[in-house]
Amino acid sequence: MLKDHAKIVHVFATAGEVIGRKKLQKMIFIAKKLNFPFYERYNFHFYGPYSEELTLRVEELCNLGFLNEVKEKKGGYSQYRYMLTTEGKEFLSHYELDFPALQDCMEDMNEKSSRFLELVSTVLYFENLEKREVKEKIFTLKSKQRYMEEEVEEAYKYIEQLRSKLQ
Repeated sequence: MLKDHAKIVHVFATAGEVIGRKKLQKMIFIAKKLNFPFYERYNFHFYGPYSEELTLRVEELCNLGFLNEVKEKKGGYSQYRYMLTTEGKEFLSHYELDFPALQDCMEDMNEKSSRFLELVSTVLYFENLEKREVKEKIFTLKSKQRYMEEEVEEAYKYIEQLRSKLQ
């Protein structure tokens, strides 16, 4: 049971501080789609793929003292920062998790904006459709984000870049 928690803690050990709940959701979803062993179930939500299971796991990890969550006021909304604690590092030392390429992927994704990761994860969520249909979904479902054609192409290139790191 706690091995899935350890995998989430491992993300913070590799990526460092993650700013934003949405960003964390997208990073884990993208890693899952890249065949890293994350098993949280995702549904399509207002901001793209979302996992209630992941939200609960992160909350549990914060309550256990393995992750530090800091809530910051940013204009009209709250933003959350997550960092691995000393207790989290100790907890992680009890697990053998060997995902050598995960660190590079997580560091790379953590440098991207939440908005871009939302687009990338949406593309991956609908990847079983033809590219034309994916674009239609993005321009319809994510119309408020006002993604441009070039950004969608950039998302496809980024996915290929991430996948090439794993070969």
